[in-house]
Amino acid sequence: MNMEGRLTVGKLALFAFTGLILLFLIIPNFIVVPISFSNSSLLSFPPQGFSLRWYERYWELPGWVSATVNSFVVGILTAVLATLIGSITAYALVRGNVFGKRLIEALLMLPIIIPSLVTAIALFNVMAYLKLVGTLPGFVIGHTVIAVPFAITIMSNALRGIDPVLEQAARSLGANRLTAIRRVTLPVAFPAVVSSMLFAFLISFDELLIALFISTPTFSTLPKKLWEGIRFEIEPTLAAVSTLLVVFSLLVLALIGLFLSRTGKRGKVSP
Repeated sequence: MNMEGRLTVGKLALFAFTGLILLFLIIPNFIVVPISFSNSSLLSFPPQGFSLRWYERYWELPGWVSATVNSFVVGILTAVLATLIGSITAYALVRGNVFGKRLIEALLMLPIIIPSLVTAIALFNVMAYLKLVGTLPGFVIGHTVIAVPFAITIMSNALRGIDPVLEQAARSLGANRLTAIRRVTLPVAFPAVVSSMLFAFLISFDELLIALFISTPTFSTLPKKLWEGIRFEIEPTLAAVSTLLVVFSLLVLALIGLFLSRTGKRGKVSP
């Protein structure tokens, strides 16, 4: 077998192996989709019959609707706050001459590195002290803590891809730093800003562990409500909610990929 034939076989084997891994990761997430359309009152696979009754039940139950609204509100506020903090921090680290930059960057990534359970326990103690357990501000602060590192990473990569000559040219024409950022850097980095907001929203929307610690009967989010359903009332409504979450998450991820792909194309200066 010649070298070209070996490369072809190797590529096919790699492609097949990658496909198997993807199937292994994807199938468990999508198996709930047919179950959500089942006519049975039990979680069973393969589904028995076809019905939309469990989606109707989801919209009819106030607890599910309230948890969904709470998740959207918390997610939107978290997205705005995390992206604002992440953008300012990323600009300072990328464009500024900050002492101990590497150490600061490592410390800012701690919410990702530290086990989620430790972070949740620490946040619960802080929220309990501030009397923010079971409140909208408490959820937003807690979710922002874990979303900020991702926002910093996205915005830092975007700023490194934007030629600083653009901002320098604006300042040489009389613009101050703030005006140069607002008129030049921010418009170029806008796709990354949107991607950061979408990613922070998705992190907040899917967050369960923090919700387990700081939720109350009067204020809860969709993942917490889903977890309670798995514990206390296993029925196909759970599959319907899970299907909606999977579809929604995939749409948000697709938008993130779309906006991130545009960021790098806008920050280069043509020779």
